[in-house]
Amino acid sequence: MLDRSESAVGIVLRSRFYRSAFLALLISGIGVSSATPQLTLFLVRDLDTPLPVAGLYYVTNLAAPLAGFLVGRWSDRTQNRLLWFRVCAVIGAAGWLAMAAATAVWMPFVISVLALSVSGGAMAQLFAACRDELSRHPTRAENRVIATIRMAFTTGWILGPVFGSWFGGVFGLRALLVATAVCAFAQVLPLGRQRVERYDDPHAATRSERRRIDHMLPLLIFTAVCVLAMTGDTIKFGYLPIYMAEQLHVSDAMRGAVIGIQPLLELLLLPVVARFADRFGAMRAMTVGAVLGLAGNLAYALSTSVAGLFLGQALTAGLWACVGALGVSIAQRLYPEGVGTASGIFLSAIPLGSAIGGTIGGIGVAAIGLPHVFFVPAGLTALAIVAFAILSARE
Repeated sequence: MLDRSESAVGIVLRSRFYRSAFLALLISGIGVSSATPQLTLFLVRDLDTPLPVAGLYYVTNLAAPLAGFLVGRWSDRTQNRLLWFRVCAVIGAAGWLAMAAATAVWMPFVISVLALSVSGGAMAQLFAACRDELSRHPTRAENRVIATIRMAFTTGWILGPVFGSWFGGVFGLRALLVATAVCAFAQVLPLGRQRVERYDDPHAATRSERRRIDHMLPLLIFTAVCVLAMTGDTIKFGYLPIYMAEQLHVSDAMRGAVIGIQPLLELLLLPVVARFADRFGAMRAMTVGAVLGLAGNLAYALSTSVAGLFLGQALTAGLWACVGALGVSIAQRLYPEGVGTASGIFLSAIPLGSAIGGTIGGIGVAAIGLPHVFFVPAGLTALAIVAFAILSARE
């Protein structure tokens, strides 16, 4: 099989599990992206939360790495990889229902830490199951297979915010959170009663060796470097609309177009990035992605017109296409004796980057203002480029 040039789309279409995983991620992406942009509004409007306190909600993302690690370790000890996918999905559905029923300011914070941080493990364990299947049935198109499946989640993030804005406006934000809970549970339906047995590499380390933290160091270093590269995203979502509205005086429609162009371009770039990685190596592709992320942050920081912001979004889409198409696969290769743990740790880096980026953004805006605050994530991404280059050379 390794000697054949295969179509990733063909592999996904022929596999019942890959098709089911694609649909599950599409449903999950629509649900999460419908509610996430509306959460601050829900806290302020429905729970009368002061705006500064509402902004602290995203600090609860710091619980995600611990939840991802624990779920991953439990998954790596369980024979059926999809068991923890289903558990995380059910916990997530319960969490969103509890969020919809919240009546006090403190409740969403507790719900996010205890339930929603765990629900993110569903996606991680689905990708761990994909790695198990690819290990049993290896193919040269494995980067493209992962990218094709990942496209479903990105598509969900294109459709979800539109659906969430409409649904929340018509039926209310609490009803929107209930709909998100339905999506969180519905992601398990395409997989039905399927099982994916955990793949045990006969050449992997023994179980006693698996517990040694030094075996995880490459994974932890790679994840930390990715966090450096991703910090600008929260700053962009939090402050770019304010910059466009108050300083550039851009219309509502144009602001929506600027924000919405990134996930669309990311979707188109995912298969391109996967092919580049197949030819030149995944870590080199991540280095190129970080270079694009640096250029994107500089475009934001130096822009005095909408054209510069569109350019920044296009460049940033390249970074996120690399993260989406290759990040989890690289993490799994760096810790092959525990792909569930690797998937959980890496995917929890995204909300961790969000929490760090939000903190940096608040301090940076107060210190140097808009749009110059984007020089801060540009500096962090420059460090990530150096680190990716070193990792690529060692690989």
